[in-house]
Amino acid sequence: MNATKRYQIFERLRDSTPAPTTELAYTSVFELLIAVILSAQATDVSVNRATRNLYPVANTPDALLTLGVAGITPYIRHIGLYNAKARNIVATCRLLIEQHEGEVPCDRAALESLPGVGRKTANVVLNTAFGEPTIAVDTHVFRVANRTRLASGTTVRQVEDRLVKVVPDEFKGDAHHWLILHGRYVCTARKPHCGACAIEDLCEYPDKLE
Repeated sequence: MNATKRYQIFERLRDSTPAPTTELAYTSVFELLIAVILSAQATDVSVNRATRNLYPVANTPDALLTLGVAGITPYIRHIGLYNAKARNIVATCRLLIEQHEGEVPCDRAALESLPGVGRKTANVVLNTAFGEPTIAVDTHVFRVANRTRLASGTTVRQVEDRLVKVVPDEFKGDAHHWLILHGRYVCTARKPHCGACAIEDLCEYPDKLE
């Protein structure tokens, strides 16, 4: 895929969704961080269902640490890997209090040192909360990037690095939001809706569906 096609793809995605953002519900950087930790191998819908009940009870590092694993677990039991996530949340809250005065750091290394926070989670927080032009690659972004030939790669990191290299600067801030939404609602895993796709003529997927 050439640079002209890539530009046109993001131009059309921007036209269809001028102000994309995460579908996770949050009102603070800390709430976003916890929601993204919970979203690993889970849907945004299931995470929002959990935080809708959890955050009115505890939505700060101190409050969640006080709640503890046993107190957090009932709110997130319907989410995959909930036991590990509850432990990670408590450990993260402790580190935020002990090392960052209860604030979510805006530094990648500091974010990735928090339990339950990997590169993708750090990218989401850096982009959505702090406005950095990072590109978080989840299953949707990985699929869309490879399927369209926008940025091919056999690993998540390869796709991320390729996207960072080829996405025009003016689109980088919103790129992963557009690709997530496109993968979630149009370029779906089992049966992509090619006939209703705004970038079908630019996509290089060889097995398009009507």
